[in-house]
Amino acid sequence: MKKVSKVFYITLALIALTVVFGVIAPQKYESITGNIQSFVSTSFGWYYLLLMAVFLVMALIIAISPYGRIRLGKDTDRPDFSTATWIAMLFSAGMGIGLVFYGASEPLSHYAISPATEEAGTGAALKEGLTISYLHWGAPVWAMYGITALALAFFQFRKNEPGLISSTLKPIFGDKMNGPWGVVVDVLAVFATAFGVATSLGFGAVQINAGLNHLFGLEIGFLSQFMIIVAVTVLFIASAWSGLSKGIKYLSNTNMVLAVLLLIIILVVGPTLLILNLFTETFGMYLQNLLQMSFRTAPLGEDNRSFVDGWTIFYWAWWISWAPFVGMFIARVSRGRTVREFLLGVIIIPTVFASFWFAAFGTTAAFVNDSITDLSGFSTELVLFNMFDQLPMSIVLSIIAILLIASFFITSADSATFVLGMQSTHGSLTPPNTVKLIWGISQSMIAILLLYVGGLQAIQNTIIIAALPFSFVMILMTIGILKALKEERQRMEKLAKGK
Repeated sequence: MKKVSKVFYITLALIALTVVFGVIAPQKYESITGNIQSFVSTSFGWYYLLLMAVFLVMALIIAISPYGRIRLGKDTDRPDFSTATWIAMLFSAGMGIGLVFYGASEPLSHYAISPATEEAGTGAALKEGLTISYLHWGAPVWAMYGITALALAFFQFRKNEPGLISSTLKPIFGDKMNGPWGVVVDVLAVFATAFGVATSLGFGAVQINAGLNHLFGLEIGFLSQFMIIVAVTVLFIASAWSGLSKGIKYLSNTNMVLAVLLLIIILVVGPTLLILNLFTETFGMYLQNLLQMSFRTAPLGEDNRSFVDGWTIFYWAWWISWAPFVGMFIARVSRGRTVREFLLGVIIIPTVFASFWFAAFGTTAAFVNDSITDLSGFSTELVLFNMFDQLPMSIVLSIIAILLIASFFITSADSATFVLGMQSTHGSLTPPNTVKLIWGISQSMIAILLLYVGGLQAIQNTIIIAALPFSFVMILMTIGILKALKEERQRMEKLAKGK
């Protein structure tokens, strides 16, 4: 515990205060955070849309520029992990449970319940729903993660700075980041990470509970979810104890195997030709309309602004709140890669995979909804399992899905304990197991308390609110990395001339 920084104690205190308030006065807490979140979405929606679009443009410019040849580490460094394992780690930390949780339900909602602009239940609504799902889980999100991770990896491995968010602001503020202002930045990052992951753990527990209820009749409720979280906590703490190169590496590879297996089975037993045709056309529509969709604010009354607020702007704020965690983790596993390889890999591969995932599950959900049984009345966590019921191999599909959610659950929590440990021990690449244990238990306790008081919505609101100030930090990080890359390029050119 000698390595522990002020960030550890300050953030734990803030988390404790927030959770106590949420437990004592859950309705008041949800009301207050809901009002602030609504104000942020309405007043800063245009800002979030512009910001995510700028991240995408900046990431692509950096990747194809001469800066792309700079290596994240010494010039002699090579990647710590194989490309396949690296990609698996990206998914496990970046999206994980969300792909399974929303894979069928989000496109179905855009198609059959509340489309953005088209008439519900039409072919046009289905195509639009798929392209919007690709947007929400695609290139802008991964570009934002990429910029955040690039800044962290560059300063950590190229410049030997501590692996902290505050370190990335040194090109702008210098040594001031070693003082109180640096602590403020790092506390904000750790706070957002802890609550973001705790909310995801809550969602995971709810869906595992729904799956076990569907298969074995396990009662849906707090007691079941409590037992699920306790069981998973033991597993992810054991994994965290074993270290990055063992636990998370093996879990991430397991995730990808299960995800690809589930995807292949859906492709085979679902409406195969319809999936392939719809993916081909809608992915083309996505690429063609990416610019227009990225800037859609729906400013006039008849434009369905509520859809933009409830989906796109919600997602942009949600992903930004995850940026400290995902960015730090991606940075940690990317040492030795070039800037170009890193950015193009982070943006292109997850975007294509996530889009095909939504095409497969969303098309199958729409097909089942139209031709077999109405799925639109089920809650989000039950859509997937009720869709499986109407397909061949339904029990096998449900079991694989539950295993995949549990595996993603463990990996996300495991990755987060590592990142939280690193951020609260002055950026140590090997945070003490005691610190990881405390963070692991803290995340699970937050999730359990929130489920107990029905406070997941309030915590969603909290991290969306926290995303606003952190977005300003991300702008400064982008300026800082551009400045640092320019200086590094000039230094390398001088060395080349000197030879």
